[in-house]
Amino acid sequence: MNIAFFLLPKHEVAFVTLDATLRQVIERMEHHQYTAIPIIDKEGQYAGTVTEGDILWHMKRSEGRITFENASRFMLKELPLRMNNKPVSIESDMADLINLSKTQNFVPVVDDRGRFIGIVRRSQIIEYCAGFVPRQNVESQST
Repeated sequence: MNIAFFLLPKHEVAFVTLDATLRQVIERMEHHQYTAIPIIDKEGQYAGTVTEGDILWHMKRSEGRITFENASRFMLKELPLRMNNKPVSIESDMADLINLSKTQNFVPVVDDRGRFIGIVRRSQIIEYCAGFVPRQNVESQST
């Protein structure tokens, strides 16, 4: 199956840019109630995924230097990312999507130039895979 069928296009995806402040990232994640959000560089290429944990650990390690009140003075590009969420090409197959979805809430999708074009949510991948699991009669399982 073509992964484009599952694609949530870029214009419908909440993302941040590398030149965002930590406060902007926190507010965007809070507004959308996300625990992770893609990062796009100024050329439109996927640059990584920032998570709540990345922000919290960075604030903790700053030993009080970074607080929510002053987070607008710190840039996302200075934040170390703990995970390397890999994107897939729009030409990839379902096996690639399934493999990456084991460790990522969503899989970023890029075009042949590496530009971010959207995401595929893990929930959509699970729904797709669930279609291949035979449904058994619940009564026969309980006896």
